[in-house]
Amino acid sequence: MSDRETQPVERQLPTDEARDLLALVRDIAQREIAPKAAEEEDAGRFPREVFTLLSEAGLLGLPYDPEHGGGEQPYEVYLQVLEELAAARLTVGLGVSVHTLASYALATHGTKQQQVEHLPAMLGGGLLGAYCLSEPSSGSDAASLRTRAVRDGDDWVLSGTKAWITHGGIADFYTVMARTGADGPRGITAFLVPGDAEGLSAAAPEKKMGLKGSPTAQIHLDGVRVADDRRIGEEGQGFGIALSALDSGRLGIAACAIGVAQAALDQAVSYATERRQFGHPIADFQGLRFLLADMATQIEAGRALYLAAARLKDAGRPFAKQAAMAKLHCTDTAMRVTTDAVQVLGGYGYTADFPAERYMREAKVLQIVEGTNQIQRMVIARHLAGPESR
Repeated sequence: MSDRETQPVERQLPTDEARDLLALVRDIAQREIAPKAAEEEDAGRFPREVFTLLSEAGLLGLPYDPEHGGGEQPYEVYLQVLEELAAARLTVGLGVSVHTLASYALATHGTKQQQVEHLPAMLGGGLLGAYCLSEPSSGSDAASLRTRAVRDGDDWVLSGTKAWITHGGIADFYTVMARTGADGPRGITAFLVPGDAEGLSAAAPEKKMGLKGSPTAQIHLDGVRVADDRRIGEEGQGFGIALSALDSGRLGIAACAIGVAQAALDQAVSYATERRQFGHPIADFQGLRFLLADMATQIEAGRALYLAAARLKDAGRPFAKQAAMAKLHCTDTAMRVTTDAVQVLGGYGYTADFPAERYMREAKVLQIVEGTNQIQRMVIARHLAGPESR
């Protein structure tokens, strides 16, 4: 069955430059990413050449300062780029989001000298980043991390293990949160660690339900020595930097989720308008028409929510609550919509001949990464009712 041609998402973009940017991204997605997505995901292949292309096109540093190679695009635009990339292949959309997250600490809290020295290569020089906060025994409770950095003259020596690291083992740089002081959030400091640092190694990639083309691995730091000029921010400031980065990163995950959901809806509509049963396209049956209408409405609501949060961020206003809401709603929406897309395709939806089953497997991880959706509910509730009394 041939796919019905889908129409681009109608977007409200602030400038002609942004419209041209989205057109470029759609062209790259359709030519370079989508045609190979199913085959490469099935093979577990990471498309490093695509990230090289995106870097050359200026798409790996969109929200950052152009002085250091960034694109100076508002989050409102950057997130819609992520959505388009994720709709073509989540490994790429999520990878750009994680790279942006990994660059955040240096771009927002680094010294001028650090930014001049490192950011051009990170944002537009072909490098790929990873973000290291979680550990085997500290996921949601990130403030209890155990990786330690000990001062040794003008250097720091890092030891410990990080877990669930996207791009683990292939990244060129790692933004690592390590304990430099007492237990708790105030004893954590951020470091920029080169991917080829002596003593840094990666475990075998995790064997995952979906997102197989994106390597996720533990990172072992065995006496990794980094100079003090690779410490980002002040000692003890790392946890605050990490949480601030996650507020922005959650918007990236929300946008990726809507991209996957949109791709699933497009597949479902294409199939439903071509598949005939009882002498009619199955899209003629009211039960299925209502299902498609609900899927589309949920997607539009999610897109509006993440864009509203992005506009708050762009205006310099608090947006942490809205970021948590967007991550929660958009990823739950992706799970519902992709599940419904499989149902629309029936038996075909359960086969790898169509991408619906891949979208469903990929949507699940988005409810977990960068703070589970249970954590998002805790964050939202704290904004509404204050901290828990216990």
